[in-house]
Parts: sequence; C-alpha cells; structure tokens
Amino acid sequence: MTLPALATTFLLAITLCYAGVCAANPFGRCRKCRGFGFAMTTDRKGRAKRGKHCRRCDGHGIRIRRGRHLWNLWARTYRNGTAAPKNPASKG
Repeated sequence: MTLPALATTFLLAITLCYAGVCAANPFGRCRKCRGFGFAMTTDRKGRAKRGKHCRRCDGHGIRIRRGRHLWNLWARTYRNGTAAPKNPASKG
C-alpha cells in the first residue's frame, strides 16, 4: 500500500471515529474547569477549595463538541432551506 493511500485511510478512520463519538456522546467535559463547573484554588494552608464559577461552560461542566456543533449548524441550514413555505401563494 502506498503512503498516500495509507494516510488517506488513516485520516478517514479518525474522522469516522470522531463522528461516532459526536453522535453517541454530543457533550464533552469543559477543558477549562475539567468538568467541575468551577475552578479549583487553594487556601493559605494549601488545601483545595472551590474557586470561581466557570464562564466557559456556565458552571455545568460540559460543553458541546465541535463536530456536533457543526452538524447542528448544517442540519438547521438544511431544514430552513428545504422547508415548505408557511403561506403558499394561491394559484389563480
């Protein structure tokens, strides 16, 4: 197998696996707060304590994956483009 064919097969496999992950689990952990919903800080004694509310995920700890977000945008555009008109013009 030639190198370009191998690279294409590898990239196709990675893409299909990521599409499967986005379909099965559309939400992933927030990268900023690591899924806690808040930042971890330490007090003066070095003990861990709850920090500020995470603004990126709004304190939920999960965010929609990029692939799922792109799929939602494409699906919404497709639905809006192929929808039947609400008030069709009357013939006559």
